[in-house]
Amino acid sequence: MLIGLAALMMLLSNMAAAQAIDPLPFRDHAEELRFQHLTGELRCLVCQDENLADSNADFARDLRHKVFELMQEGKSDAEIKQYLVDRYSEFVLYDPPVNTHTWLLWFGPLLILIAGGFVVGYTIRKRSQASIPAAPTDTGDDW
Repeated sequence: MLIGLAALMMLLSNMAAAQAIDPLPFRDHAEELRFQHLTGELRCLVCQDENLADSNADFARDLRHKVFELMQEGKSDAEIKQYLVDRYSEFVLYDPPVNTHTWLLWFGPLLILIAGGFVVGYTIRKRSQASIPAAPTDTGDDW
């Protein structure tokens, strides 16, 4: 019983590993490198934190096959990216271009850092003013 369960576990783990292997019939090594580079620049829309090259999701596999198909049709990298952006928005790109839709993505962290610097500076200035004791005032009455 225990041996059968262990054999089943090994079989299932081998099936999962086999799904990660996605052999495609590349013409040459340069085409394979181009494919790896291109799928490394595209985001898996299911996983969202992985690129297409590293994702094991079924949808990522389908997109890898579509990228390969477009490469076989003679499309350039820019045309392939535009094809995917037209269908899935700029979110599919790991490095989206700077435009009116993505300016906050690109410059938002810098704006937050600058605003935080102003808050810290203001807080330090207020605390330093509060810790200085007020000088005694001379009212002129010595009696």
